[in-house]
Amino acid sequence: MSESPISTPCVGRCSTVFGDLVCRGCKRFLHEVVDWNRYPDTQKQAVWQRLDQLLDQVMRAHVEVFAPQRLAEALQSHRLDGSGRPAYCQAYLLISRVQRLGSLAACGISLLPAFADWPLPRLRDAIDDAYFVLSEAHYQRYIVPAAPAKKRP
Repeated sequence: MSESPISTPCVGRCSTVFGDLVCRGCKRFLHEVVDWNRYPDTQKQAVWQRLDQLLDQVMRAHVEVFAPQRLAEALQSHRLDGSGRPAYCQAYLLISRVQRLGSLAACGISLLPAFADWPLPRLRDAIDDAYFVLSEAHYQRYIVPAAPAKKRP
């Protein structure tokens, strides 16, 4: 058993209390939010892995992390812990939690050309929306039980 518990992905903006099957805050599924504290570490790690894979995909469509060391230093200077997470997930942590970053390039991040002139709040919202859509699609594809096939006479 690990010495420190696996942290929750919760970001304090839970929408499952309003009936969403996928949380708009952390992107976990309703049953994962409800049962998190009962999950063994292996199941918690599997949830984190899925969330990181989806977020990585969304982030790569918006930004490039060209200097991971600079990104790590920026996270540290803002007292954010991205240890053990993929670089693009670390970039999301920085972009989503820090209101005024100054230069993204100083943090080892550049915007892809299609987003180069976007203000940071708009970028954050677009990334968050795309991340939610991808999480919801994953839920629909892999979690929602298929309707039983009708028997032919």
